[in-house]
Amino acid sequence: MRRKTIDIVTLGCSKNLVDSEHLMRQLEAEGYRVTHDAERPQGQIAVINTCGFIGDAKEESIEMILEFAQAKEEGRLEKLYVMGCLSERYLKELSVEIPQVDKYYGKFNWTELLNDLGRHYHEELKMERTLTTPRHYAYLKISEGCDRKCAYCAIPLITGSHVSRPMEGILDEVRYLVAGGVKEFQVIAQELTYYGVDLYKKQMLPELIERMADIPGVEWIRLHYAYPAGFPRDLLRVMRERPNVCKYMDIALQHITDNMLERMRRHVTREQTLRLIEDFRREVPGIHLRTTLMVGFPGETEADFEALKDFTRTVRFDRMGAFAYSEEEGTYAASHYEDNVSPEVKQARLDELMGIQQQISAELNEAKIGKRFKVIIDRMEGEYYVGRTEFDSPEVDPEVLIERDAKTLEIGNFYQVEVDSSDDYDLFGHVVD
Repeated sequence: MRRKTIDIVTLGCSKNLVDSEHLMRQLEAEGYRVTHDAERPQGQIAVINTCGFIGDAKEESIEMILEFAQAKEEGRLEKLYVMGCLSERYLKELSVEIPQVDKYYGKFNWTELLNDLGRHYHEELKMERTLTTPRHYAYLKISEGCDRKCAYCAIPLITGSHVSRPMEGILDEVRYLVAGGVKEFQVIAQELTYYGVDLYKKQMLPELIERMADIPGVEWIRLHYAYPAGFPRDLLRVMRERPNVCKYMDIALQHITDNMLERMRRHVTREQTLRLIEDFRREVPGIHLRTTLMVGFPGETEADFEALKDFTRTVRFDRMGAFAYSEEEGTYAASHYEDNVSPEVKQARLDELMGIQQQISAELNEAKIGKRFKVIIDRMEGEYYVGRTEFDSPEVDPEVLIERDAKTLEIGNFYQVEVDSSDDYDLFGHVVD
């Protein structure tokens, strides 16, 4: 049984997760039993899908490879394979430093793994995947790569230029997933708003989302990883008019001062950013905005950081994450700027910014007490059913907790929930008829 079991470990973003799910389906078609992120690996073959975005992610990936390499040396593992972004970028170096790995694959050639196992790739199953998420939601990747080339980002070095998937193929995948019970779609890409430019010579995200919304059985569509420069404004109409397109936008802004935005090569100004946020809230009433901000980028002054704090307090993002700048070799910033903000200052700024957001989040949650929301139930945990509103993406956003002894609820079903109380990040409520 162990020889027919393969353990897959996925690190990094949901885009990697989709790749793992496609690989799992191919392996299962060849008769393997596949586990994903198992607490205790069960097979004699392991595949690690790595992340190489920033320093912490690279370190986590390397530690995971070393952990499995030790298991192989101790005879607890027969074969070890590595794929994904870290492997794509550092294939030669990793092959030398960690030779216990039987083979390294990049981001896009993981199908060779099947051949190396003496199996073959099933072209007829290319659309299918084995979901690792609860069966009622799935991530939907609509493109690979990125043409933006921000100063700090290594993603274009890893994944290459932006490549959109043909629209009909995406819609066919949505229909396939709906037939399998998926109700909610997290639409993902490195840069959503560029979708279609390469294939159709114009931004096609609004049309794609509108056509997805027309498919029977699609209850929620949520959008992740938009870019502020050149945002397709017709998407706001789609979000406003289509009830199954969540009033939620994940748009990474990184900073707000013109000094930082120019140094980061973001191709957008402070004024344009503020105008875009105003447009979101005017044209899509009730929209929840999620963003990511960066502190400690080379040249960030105290004045820049104070402006970023004021921006955070004024805009009051519904969800916000932040991280400290990490120099990545090969990027524009690494070759043109000195990393001149100390680690201590970076961490202090990060803590301060997140402290501001924690207070904002608590206040916004408190304002929801007494209101009713449509909630999808994801799981049972301890004494609670755990669900989300349309304003909450899995894994990264707040959740809604409902006491289990009040009423029996079905995982994957929607309910009307009235909010009774809240804390800094989560809501507590009860189901109403």
